[in-house]
Amino acid sequence: MADLVEKTDRYERLLAEALAEIDPVAPEGTPLAAAAAEFEEMAASYLQDGRHFRDGGDLVNALAAFSYGHAWLDAGARIGLFAVPTDGHLFTV
Repeated sequence: MADLVEKTDRYERLLAEALAEIDPVAPEGTPLAAAAAEFEEMAASYLQDGRHFRDGGDLVNALAAFSYGHAWLDAGARIGLFAVPTDGHLFTV
């Protein structure tokens, strides 16, 4: 159980840090800018969902939500919607 608690906390921090570091790079008013906003919104929603699950004692779904949220940001970075730091642990690009 301790491993699940640690991993859930770590993934929450990872998602929160990643959300703080992304920089949408698509020109305003373009479909890519709209996509970037949707990717960011999905990640933020998964962060909120994960916190809700964790507060309710559901660590498995909390971890899944944090992981899915980060996947949205990582995918957005890989397809060029966001400029992100290339060093460190936040992104795989």
